[in-house]
Amino acid sequence: MSRADTLRFRHNQAILVAAIVALVGALPLATARWYLLPVLLVPLAVALWAARAGTDADRTELRLRALTGQRRIPWDRVRELTTDARGRAVVRLADGGEFVLPAVRRGDLPRLVSATGQRLPDADAGPGQ
Repeated sequence: MSRADTLRFRHNQAILVAAIVALVGALPLATARWYLLPVLLVPLAVALWAARAGTDADRTELRLRALTGQRRIPWDRVRELTTDARGRAVVRLADGGEFVLPAVRRGDLPRLVSATGQRLPDADAGPGQ
């Protein structure tokens, strides 16, 4: 995937700011005793997750990114893009698999479909128009 034609969805960057504030706030506790140093790992992990996790889409595939890994899904394996009751975007695969798309919400689905090079049918046009 080239960066120029890839659509990227990421979580709100306020999460990253909150993780940095938590890291600074945890410093006095973590430096009080040596065995409290691992407390710093929690806000650090949240910051890394906020910076990395999300969904990338282009004409060939979806790439679901998490803190420690990623999953690539070619568009030819996708049966349906839909949403769940919480408003999160979900991809259903031809083999029956189903994955929540990180950082993609219901309102983002038209942009996600446009990344494939396809167009959604015009919602204002009636059948046969």
